[in-house]
Amino acid sequence: MIRTVLCDMLGIRYPIVQGGMAWVATAELVAAVSEAGGLGVLGGGNAPPDYVRDQVRKTKALTRNPFAVNIPLFSPFVDDIVQICIDEGVPVVMTGAGSPSAIVPRLKDAGIKVIPVVGSVALAVRLARDGVDAVVAEGMESGGHIGDVATLPLVPQVVDAVDIPVIAAGGFADGRGLLAALALGAVGIQMGTRFICTEECTVHPNYKERILRANDRATITTGHSLGHPVRAIRNQMTTRFAEMEKTGATEAEVIEFGTGKLRLAAVEGDVVNGSVMAGQIAGLVRDIVPVRVLIERIMAEAEAHLARLNTLAGR
Repeated sequence: MIRTVLCDMLGIRYPIVQGGMAWVATAELVAAVSEAGGLGVLGGGNAPPDYVRDQVRKTKALTRNPFAVNIPLFSPFVDDIVQICIDEGVPVVMTGAGSPSAIVPRLKDAGIKVIPVVGSVALAVRLARDGVDAVVAEGMESGGHIGDVATLPLVPQVVDAVDIPVIAAGGFADGRGLLAALALGAVGIQMGTRFICTEECTVHPNYKERILRANDRATITTGHSLGHPVRAIRNQMTTRFAEMEKTGATEAEVIEFGTGKLRLAAVEGDVVNGSVMAGQIAGLVRDIVPVRVLIERIMAEAEAHLARLNTLAGR
């Protein structure tokens, strides 16, 4: 069985982390991933503290296995969510959209492992100095908010630059991807888009169906004018967003137009006018299965491909 230092560090069976997607990664999905041997991650998003606290408690009622809370650093409730994680004994906090340096000491003092998502070598190095436990090196192939470096060049450069475990993200959906990430020096993978198409994910069925119909060129990035590009599946919303950027709409106008669009798609099911955030890997997602089936399938695929590669080496 493939087992890495990530499993020992987090107390999980398999080196698979579920992405902390806002409005998508709710207690039902998170608990299912943790129960199946991965690390489930609650999506904090911009949600108010009461919602996050309720989700944490729901997750704890559904699983005794480790799970994490994702805190995007653009949230107006960062300090409150940090305190909730401390009060509720959340074992792992993952962060995104910036540097968590200011909150690392507070979390570490509470015995919480801190794993930020990074899109550059420089940020990974700085956060390693700050004492984080691991980093997620996320390439631009991923869904939602992205950086500007692809996964294949980013992961090995981060691995070479830091002396802490590196989790690879952006473009992973099966056992081949897991094995490739391990070959690049990562200790595991983080998947977001693939976990959307599972039975336990409570996202609107229209959202799942749109991913299932996606192909390799189904996604587009918008938001470059704001300095915060986002990858989502092409629809009327992304077309309009791109047009606004090209025609010189003000930052305030663009922000106002984009606000609430993820919830519109994920919760209300409007996949025409909402933001169907998904990674380029969506073209590989072809079915909706229980989380346990997905994780066990990925591990079996990785073992099979490892065996095939060993034959090439004459073993």
